[in-house]
Amino acid sequence: MFKVPNEFRLRNHVLLGSTNAIGNNGLFIIPHYKILDYELRCQASDGEGWEHVSVSVGRKRKEPTRCPTWIEMCYIKDLFWHREDVVIQFHPAEKDYINMHEYVLHLWRPINMMLPIPNPILVGLKS
Repeated sequence: MFKVPNEFRLRNHVLLGSTNAIGNNGLFIIPHYKILDYELRCQASDGEGWEHVSVSVGRKRKEPTRCPTWIEMCYIKDLFWHREDVVIQFHPAEKDYINMHEYVLHLWRPINMMLPIPNPILVGLKS
């Protein structure tokens, strides 16, 4: 279930601002949970049967300079979805690549459909 963190919604921007009236769609600027002068920038949408969050990270008010880490993506996943929800990152066929920014990663979850997941043993043993 998608649960956008409205306290971080960008509201007062001429081009990118949004309100709760447009639902789960908008830009969210989230203070980094560990690095004080960094922020996580998330663009959320829920159209065409998918919940989607794109994630970039960078210094406040500056362009992103690196991709989000696994831990940062897990943090964002838990902000936008419940801990037990399964979301995915796609690696599409090369012919379908679209790269609007080199330091952005995407989380996806289909609406009204359960994602199949492999048996966790295929990754490794739980300690």
